[in-house]
Amino acid sequence: MEITAEQRKSVKGEGFLSNRDGERFSMRIITENGVLNANQMKNLSEVAEKYGNGQIAFTSRLTVELPGIKFEDIENVKAYVTKDGMVTGGTGSKVRPVVACKGTVCSNGLFDTQAFGTEIHKRFYEGYRQVSLPHKFKIAVGGCPNNCVKPDLNDLGIVGQLVPNYDLDKCKGCKKCSIVNVCPMKAATVKNKKLAIDKSLCNNCGTCVGKCAFNTIPDGELGYKIYIGGRWGKKIRIGSELNKLFTKEEALDLVEKAILLFKWKGETGERFASTVDRLGIKEVEKMLVSDNILKHKEVILDIKTVGGAAC
Repeated sequence: MEITAEQRKSVKGEGFLSNRDGERFSMRIITENGVLNANQMKNLSEVAEKYGNGQIAFTSRLTVELPGIKFEDIENVKAYVTKDGMVTGGTGSKVRPVVACKGTVCSNGLFDTQAFGTEIHKRFYEGYRQVSLPHKFKIAVGGCPNNCVKPDLNDLGIVGQLVPNYDLDKCKGCKKCSIVNVCPMKAATVKNKKLAIDKSLCNNCGTCVGKCAFNTIPDGELGYKIYIGGRWGKKIRIGSELNKLFTKEEALDLVEKAILLFKWKGETGERFASTVDRLGIKEVEKMLVSDNILKHKEVILDIKTVGGAAC
């Protein structure tokens, strides 16, 4: 059947992207941090066999795509996946589905990344779904400095930090220091019979916490490092690291302020990375750490944004 450009645009907004053959479509299913339950997986397998080409693929942002769907089957497919609580979408110049690493269960994870990612998903993907932006806005949550989900290459990236609490009086100056042995960054050394940590090398991974037999580093303080303006693709930009560690609530507020700043100051068709470069990182950071943007939230949300972004 003949599929018009307007029809393609309409279904793309609902999460159905044209395949290369120009005749079929890939259905994009939204996941919360890449998590699906067993019934949902069964459902998708049935859809892939009945309506698609039998394949299920995962995108780089942990959404699911089922290729090979006919245009005339789209409404039936949408109804089928709805039975198990799934929805299609995840395209357009809006906040995109959140990506979070497996820090919840990973031995390197410093906090519950899946719970934090879900909170961001509910508040900013679902809560801001009707808010049009100059371009897409991607958020990633990493549980430790290993950066498995590349938070610094997202429009906004959050990375868990565990700042070691160091009790100098308990240090015995051991010749074979367990802290020095486990530090992956070589930030720990023993100088003048006392443990010394080079803050310029330490990445707050938390590996040293609890490793000393004399309890020199008994625990650490959890915080969140935030990068803004990262981008991958044709023009790569490493995100700019903000000059402090944030609490969880501060991080959530900063996510909202960054989205609002992008809507307010971004130019149609440009990524947040370009907005940051155009305004200057110092000016952007100044605006983000203040509460002025949140005070003008309603006014900013009324700004009309025109244009579209790549899928």
